[in-house]
Amino acid sequence: MEKTEKLWNKNYLKVLSANFLLYFSFMLLAPLLPLYLSETFGADKDSIGMVLSGYTITALLIRAFSGYLVDTFPRKLVLLITYVAFALFFIGYVAAGSLLLFTVVRTLHGAPFGAATVATTTVGIDVLPTSRRTEGIGYYGLSNNIATAISPTVAVLLYGMWRNYNLLFLLAFALALIGFIVNTTLDLPVRPRVKRRTPISLDRFILLRGWSQGLTILCASFSYGIVATYIALYGKEELGLVHSTGVFFALLAVGLILSRLTGVKSLRQGKVVQNATEGIVVSLLGYLLFAALHNLWGFYGAALVIGLGNGHMYPAFQNMFINLASNDQRGTANSTLLVSWDLGVGIGILAGGFLAHNFGFHSAFWAAWVVNGLGVLLYLLYSRSHYLRHKLR
Repeated sequence: MEKTEKLWNKNYLKVLSANFLLYFSFMLLAPLLPLYLSETFGADKDSIGMVLSGYTITALLIRAFSGYLVDTFPRKLVLLITYVAFALFFIGYVAAGSLLLFTVVRTLHGAPFGAATVATTTVGIDVLPTSRRTEGIGYYGLSNNIATAISPTVAVLLYGMWRNYNLLFLLAFALALIGFIVNTTLDLPVRPRVKRRTPISLDRFILLRGWSQGLTILCASFSYGIVATYIALYGKEELGLVHSTGVFFALLAVGLILSRLTGVKSLRQGKVVQNATEGIVVSLLGYLLFAALHNLWGFYGAALVIGLGNGHMYPAFQNMFINLASNDQRGTANSTLLVSWDLGVGIGILAGGFLAHNFGFHSAFWAAWVVNGLGVLLYLLYSRSHYLRHKLR
């Protein structure tokens, strides 16, 4: 009987659309910001790493607190406030006329982005029927993964036509505004305000039971942060590829879509651990391919393999966090996953900038593979069994 519950309900489709636009607008700028900073402000690789990692600091600070907010206050209200603030910050990129001002805007932008992602993800899980939740989380993650993968390709194509960064900033603003409008039409049931337990524990902000899963995700996102941030400069300076970024992210998107579509079936069958294991191992092979082969096969082949791995890994780990949390900690579970991802990306960007500046791109990419490998070992030796012992559902 549970199988007859409708997965693709109206609210779920709206949340998917708004989530897609959230990530699409934000990641639209990702591949070109290093080039923008270099060409417009003359920033070197080390400075680029520091500037672009700034948003992760504020995202990290706000995300844990955001989990508490969406578990305590009306989720639609939290979602709308954070989403419209996220959209408005894109205007700041146009107004920033110096490297210092750009750094301030980029850093502050992390706060509404971090809060909006927590709120959107939690609302997305809320509108899913219980019997289809595991499957629905898999499809939900596909919306932001596809957006993250294809938006850089679109950005590169548009920049090739316009040669104007400000137009891209304004396009990102317009797309985010559309996402906000979609969210205003959500019809969510009124949740009773949660009376906070006393005293307030650290577990209200960070899902302590998921610490090992969070550390595994951190290692995975460290690698992604390095590769995704410096791929444009690497392709241009080392391989002579002018439009390499667009093709790289397009292949990454193909891998993500293929693995998500095949992985959803096994998630529906309850094979969360199997999906996570396959995903992190395949991703590790992708980063090895990228670090070891300094040619077109390594460059583009790694994109497809990393996409295949991440498409299996991320929804499986999201299900793990949800299954380790009680129902009133759903926001906390989502924020912990996102905090872990952003922390890894931020550290990766900083470390990658330092290594690329002082020792070259190859040292940064080998560091990405090593740290990813440490995360795989942690998962295989501890996180996997820890989850099976402590999951609540």
